[in-house]
Amino acid sequence: MSALYEFCLRMGDSTLVLGHRVSEWCGLAPVLEEDIALANTALDLIGQTQLWLGLAAEVEGSGKTADDLAFLRDVWDFRNALLCELPNGDFGQTLMRQYLFDEWHLGMLKALQGSSDDRVSAIADKAVKEASYHLERSRDTVIGLGDGTEESHARMQAALDYLYPYVGEFFIADALDDAAAKEGIAPELNSLKAGYDAAIAATMNAATLTLPESKFAHKGGRTGRTHTEHLGHMLTNMQWLQRAYPGASW
Repeated sequence: MSALYEFCLRMGDSTLVLGHRVSEWCGLAPVLEEDIALANTALDLIGQTQLWLGLAAEVEGSGKTADDLAFLRDVWDFRNALLCELPNGDFGQTLMRQYLFDEWHLGMLKALQGSSDDRVSAIADKAVKEASYHLERSRDTVIGLGDGTEESHARMQAALDYLYPYVGEFFIADALDDAAAKEGIAPELNSLKAGYDAAIAATMNAATLTLPESKFAHKGGRTGRTHTEHLGHMLTNMQWLQRAYPGASW
């Protein structure tokens, strides 16, 4: 497949999987305001998925739709970042995961506004506005909980210790990433790392949290690597209706 197709899958799968994860809080968040905010974040991410997977389907040229790519692929065909599929855990873990993703996501989208492909830059132009809000909210919440009570601080530190090893995948390039960068479709992944690291360090300092000295938890990049069992369980729920009733519409 082309570098553009693969890149769109990677972006769309990450927003799809994370959006579905975040949606699991609907009706269960600790307070009504957070319940609504998480639901809106999930909707934004799923909306972005429609754009990325829609473009991937167009590029593939086999008559598939964004829905086909979302609901009819098996677990090993997904290209999302592993961080996105991890369980929600408690509220603090969910927001820490969101922040670690949002910081990378906004940086990537800003870089994609200069993509050589007009369709990619148009998606980035739309998504960057939503991602800016997501980052502002998740960063403020991480700081508030980290620098809050003794219990909230402990929970946020535990969440950071668990999740931080996964962020390295954002910056590990494979041949398709290199091809996308060479064609001007996307930036070189490593070019985003310094800004990400500086932003993460500043946020954790404000949150009185300590960054763990740990390496990337899963090596090998996104292509051909094994997903955790978490994604398989999640897709069973997400894809059940379409698989049970193929072609159903309403």
